[in-house]
Amino acid sequence: MNGNVPRIMFAAANSGAGKTTVTCAVLQAFVNHGLKLASFKCGPDYIDPMFHSQVIGAKSRNLDLFFYSENTANYLLAKNAAECDLSILEGVMGFYDGVGGTTTQASSYHLAKATATPVVLVLNVQGMSLSAAAQVKGFLSLRDDNNIKAVVLNRCNSMTYPMLKQVIEEETGISVAGYLPNLKDCSLESRHLGLVTASEIQNLKQKLQELAAQAEQTINLGFLLELAQTAQKPTFTPPKLPVPLQNTPPLRVAVARDNAFCFYYEDSLDLLRELGAELVEFSPIADTALPSKIDGLFLGGGYPEIYAEQLTSNKAMLQSVYTSLQKGLPCIAECGGFMYLHQSIEGADGLVYPMVGIIDAKSFNTHKLCRFGYANLTAQCDSMLHKAGEVTPAHEFHYWDSTDNGNGVLAQKPTGNRSWQCVHANSNLYAGYPHMHFYSQPNLAYRFLKQCDNYRKVRDLDDL
Repeated sequence: MNGNVPRIMFAAANSGAGKTTVTCAVLQAFVNHGLKLASFKCGPDYIDPMFHSQVIGAKSRNLDLFFYSENTANYLLAKNAAECDLSILEGVMGFYDGVGGTTTQASSYHLAKATATPVVLVLNVQGMSLSAAAQVKGFLSLRDDNNIKAVVLNRCNSMTYPMLKQVIEEETGISVAGYLPNLKDCSLESRHLGLVTASEIQNLKQKLQELAAQAEQTINLGFLLELAQTAQKPTFTPPKLPVPLQNTPPLRVAVARDNAFCFYYEDSLDLLRELGAELVEFSPIADTALPSKIDGLFLGGGYPEIYAEQLTSNKAMLQSVYTSLQKGLPCIAECGGFMYLHQSIEGADGLVYPMVGIIDAKSFNTHKLCRFGYANLTAQCDSMLHKAGEVTPAHEFHYWDSTDNGNGVLAQKPTGNRSWQCVHANSNLYAGYPHMHFYSQPNLAYRFLKQCDNYRKVRDLDDL
């Protein structure tokens, strides 16, 4: 973890400019060259890292400066990029867009500055000529310490590229490192929460190879690699983590992982492992029961409303989850996982589907984003994860809501202009719409596992 970390960030002027397309094209091209890569997503998004992971064959990670400190971001960058030839970071939203809409906090710019990462600005130049240079110049001038070192043009054609390259370089002094044309057959479809997940796209591998082949022809990969090698060595102090629980065998935590439940921060899962957990994946869609001899349950976010019919049809799994939670199995359920525990979910088709029923409430479609964005959660009571009064950063992004969101925490926007009660929290359950990252407060992971340990001891006595 003390070595150099060659790296670049692809950022953009706005969402939809093509950051993910360019990132995946370049990742795949470098993989085809035999390089070992690490990839990262700036911010809380779960879906873009799934595409990165499909390319590099390893879990992509999130780096989020609202969830944790600059020091922790550099630590996680160095930890996950160790022994890799190259790391590629993908920005979030517009380059300078941060918390509250008027700050740069937790923006791509903030992460690039905090990690000293060279930035390649992805610019959608469809319908532009000289204005493309004006846009680049504006991004260069807003902050002197922007780290923008190059530009890649997206939705550009071979006829206009030489002209755009010349005018941008002459007007701004920044190198243009190539372009991607508008490749309709390689588009990555979207739905209400962003891109359709990687596992749902037909012929994804073929599309990624077509993108890589195009990048080979029209993006200067050698230049990007040289730029990445100019990145400074990350500087950090390893964060202080709780002492791992010494359990033999390790605590078994079931983690829901299928098309309906797939939103997890991989570093959070790694922290559970480091603190003494064995993670056992299962599918609420396909499996008929929870894994055997588990000590805890983690139901992540996802799209249960899309797969409501399959979930409700799996009566055996619904009963297994209900019975286990009734017996006190410790459980964290975030967003989609929280919805799964309801009496029912209104499916994407408008029909109502029975679910686990441990939470006496209904989940319904609001047809608009609910409480979107970052929030700080203040615990209103002692629970499995929190002591009353503790504050935890979180994020919400959902179109569905609940007839009972709980009152275990008070959520407040970072700007302070809105607050609401949410989360069902007690000694064994933490269920609500907010997503958390364990590296924001490693004690959250420790307390969860400690309760898993307590549950195991009681279960083992019952088995005697």
